[in-house]
Amino acid sequence: QVQLEESGGGLVQAGGSLRLSCVGSRRAFSPYNMGWFRQAPGKEREFVSAMRLRGGTTYYTDHAKGRFTISRDKNENTLYLQMSNLKPDDTAVYYCAASSRYIITSETSNPTNYDYWGQGTQVTVSS
Repeated sequence: QVQLEESGGGLVQAGGSLRLSCVGSRRAFSPYNMGWFRQAPGKEREFVSAMRLRGGTTYYTDHAKGRFTISRDKNENTLYLQMSNLKPDDTAVYYCAASSRYIITSETSNPTNYDYWGQGTQVTVSS
């Protein structure tokens, strides 16, 4: 069983930055896609960003483009999300996810296509 563990969340003022990390528990784990989702109180889980690991193609939702950057350290089996110019609307629990199956581009943002999930890390942006 693969486990994903996120870290790096916290409290930051608007305009600040955070870097989230997601470590996979099994080095032999080789997912097709990994990504970040978030869920604010009272709202559905929404897509933030993803990476197709074989090739490195990245995907971002509109609110993340230009502010967030997804990256991966293959040697450390770690996925990152660098978040800059944070806004109060970015406040949410951020989840790391991975898929053991190929996901077509149009389905990258659909959380049901991801098999493995972390427990989440809280990001709070104060105004």
